[in-house]
Amino acid sequence: MDPQQLTPEQQKEMEEKLKNMSPEELMEFQKQQCIFCQIISGKIPAKKIYEDDKVLAILDINPAAKGHILLLPKEHYAIMPQIPEKEVGEMFIVAKKMSKLLLKAIKVSGTNIFIANGLVAGQKAQHFMIHIIPRKEDDGILEVEEKLTDQEMRTKVKSLIENKFNELMGVKKEVLQVESSDEEVKEVEELEEPEEIKETKKPAKKVKKKAVKKKGKRENKEKVEEEKPEKESDDKDDDDDDDGGNASLDDIANLFK
Repeated sequence: MDPQQLTPEQQKEMEEKLKNMSPEELMEFQKQQCIFCQIISGKIPAKKIYEDDKVLAILDINPAAKGHILLLPKEHYAIMPQIPEKEVGEMFIVAKKMSKLLLKAIKVSGTNIFIANGLVAGQKAQHFMIHIIPRKEDDGILEVEEKLTDQEMRTKVKSLIENKFNELMGVKKEVLQVESSDEEVKEVEELEEPEEIKETKKPAKKVKKKAVKKKGKRENKEKVEEEKPEKESDDKDDDDDDDGGNASLDDIANLFK
């Protein structure tokens, strides 16, 4: 039923009914009234350009330019925020290919990838769509009057949008400035030593350890050399006392001490 054909009383009744609907009921109601859902289901004919299990591309019956394409999600979504991110990504992949097709097929200079998201943005149907519009030099399509905004207003708008978007994306941009005493700063510097200093200190420790190790080996070697002559003299004495090679069990045990 076309809302424009309703009487004021019927329109008021319809508005009250819509207000009391759950989001799911409202979407189902919109789907039943949506002309593009009927095109997707085949109830209304259209000139199809492309179709898969997620999207349908058709020629606009009231085109802004020759070759104006409407890319529609097959599932009913009124505006972009309702669409799952994966499906939005898939739609723009198809839109990219459609743009390339138009550039080659009808030899245009460029394309506009346009979305009217909401009534105040010029959305006329309650079904989300992407417009792919071929463009030529000086065609006069989508001309917008330039409006200048002063620097102060631009700064305020930037700050507002940036903060809200960072909050939405879970990004924290807070810088805390805390005054500290000289002693506290020194303690922090000692705890949080720069990485460059840490890296230069590591090899020094290794070298020092290696030097100590070498020193210990050298001392042990000198000690062994000092004790060696004594051992040789002991061995010589043992040879002198040798009784023909018949060593006792005690003598053999001493060799392993």
